[in-house]
Amino acid sequence: MDNEEAVLALAALAQPTRLNAFRILASHEPEGLAAGELARALEVPQNTLSAHLSILSRADLVTSARHSRSIVYRANLAEFQKVALFLLQDCCGGRPEVCAPLIESLAPCCSPKKKKERSRV
Repeated sequence: MDNEEAVLALAALAQPTRLNAFRILASHEPEGLAAGELARALEVPQNTLSAHLSILSRADLVTSARHSRSIVYRANLAEFQKVALFLLQDCCGGRPEVCAPLIESLAPCCSPKKKKERSRV
């Protein structure tokens, strides 16, 4: 990722409705969310949401696919990961102990959920 791509992605997220849209879509991974449902969740008109999704799509932060009569949007978490890594690539100046708290703070939100073991009787 280069500076221009990072600026495009960060600018796309630097608006409240788009940031909230991305966060909602990320919370609905991997299934995604239909445009109408996303508009209702954000309480914005569908034409307004369409403009916001277009900006997020140009930044490659969301993808879309037609399912019957609906368009389902998904957060492009791989692209978001590239943005986050771009921001952190020079973190610490070669001193990992400086970044350790940052890395640890990311783990709780992203750890896979443990399945409950079934008791044997």
